[in-house]
Amino acid sequence: MARVKLTAARVRDFQCGSGKAQSFLWDTVEEQMAVRATAKGAKAYIFQAPLGDGRELRMTIGSPADWDIAHARERARELQRMIDEGRDPREEKRATMEADRAAAEARRHAAQREAVTLRDAWDVYVAERRPKWSELHYRDHVTLASAGGEPKKRGKGLTEPGPLAALLGLRLADLSADCMAEWLAVEAEKRPARARLAFNLLRIFAAWCESKADYRGLIDPQAVSTRLSKDALPKRGTKTDALQREQLAGWFAAVRQLENPMMEAYLIGLLVTGARREELAGLRWDDVDFRWRSLHLADKVETESGRRIPLTPYFGSLLRELKRINETPPNVRQMRRLAAKGETWKSSDWVFSSKTAADGRLAAPNNALHRVCTAAGIPAVTLHGLRRSFSSLAEWTETPTGVVAQIMGHKPSATAERHYKVRPLDLLRAWADKLEAWILAEAGIDFKPEQATPGLHAVK
Repeated sequence: MARVKLTAARVRDFQCGSGKAQSFLWDTVEEQMAVRATAKGAKAYIFQAPLGDGRELRMTIGSPADWDIAHARERARELQRMIDEGRDPREEKRATMEADRAAAEARRHAAQREAVTLRDAWDVYVAERRPKWSELHYRDHVTLASAGGEPKKRGKGLTEPGPLAALLGLRLADLSADCMAEWLAVEAEKRPARARLAFNLLRIFAAWCESKADYRGLIDPQAVSTRLSKDALPKRGTKTDALQREQLAGWFAAVRQLENPMMEAYLIGLLVTGARREELAGLRWDDVDFRWRSLHLADKVETESGRRIPLTPYFGSLLRELKRINETPPNVRQMRRLAAKGETWKSSDWVFSSKTAADGRLAAPNNALHRVCTAAGIPAVTLHGLRRSFSSLAEWTETPTGVVAQIMGHKPSATAERHYKVRPLDLLRAWADKLEAWILAEAGIDFKPEQATPGLHAVK
């Protein structure tokens, strides 16, 4: 084993021996270090020493182009100290490399987190939560975040951007309290109700972000503080829209002018059942029991079991007519058109079906109700106002508040109601039938329960 004191010139001039794959020139100063030359002309400083278990360790220190002799010797002494301490330099190097990779990955992940925009996280959020939302709730998330600029489905012109559109390009980390305050101030001037809804949805979204490791800690909690909305948005007044007793005749007459049996039944159903708009719109034919006169609704409170309410005679007759229409096949010409498209006809599972809606059921009845109120010459009543009307009109028939609450799906407000009173369906039905009969009488509707398909016949 040739040994010399390595110098820059000797390292430069050292060549691999003829016929050999590699040759070594060992240092006399640091005996565990050598310069290695390969047949292809590559050179490197190497370290070689026995380990405590008898094995021989050889490690590359580096190229002479990158390491001078003094630093190579210092590295050799460092490796020897590790061995003397019972440590394997290879394991130390591996651990260091893994730590470096982990640190680099952490920096990359942190950079990715910092770069996440509201749009990026919002799309993930909506896709994940959509199966748990109603169609209306999902549409709110879509329209409030819409970029606008699309042709309007009704009327002329293009749609406007949703309130959240101005925020979608921002990073989550940039959603500060000051940023949100400025946004709320602008939106409150133009559309306070939509701004309030958008802010509330954004608060729920921020809570979801905190449950996800990829987004946790990015949004400033003060950015979604309720204090911001209270300061920027006008106070929300209590809604009191409801049909009055003297308005029933005009309202029912206007409903008939819709000339749409499905919409007619839906609006009347909201009034005589007190159901929430989505509860009734999501009704399937499997949920309708004509024999025992009941409806099974997907309850907002009893989310798993739902609730069962009475099917009153008049509303039941309207549903029977809808069922007949639903189960009547198209004519021959329509059948041929379906066949040409490779489609087959089948009746809808939805009670309030719609051929134009994406999920096949009623989606936007607001405009129809607005036309009814306008035609009747009464103040505008919302869909929820019809539910409110059920509750207020029930007092005319002295229907017990507990009965009204159970039919409407309200949480019991007293201990006795919560734990001791569970009214059977036939008891609820007796009061519901009485209330419907009173409403029809006030509206001038001549209906006898034995009628199969009464239609709407206002008494003049």
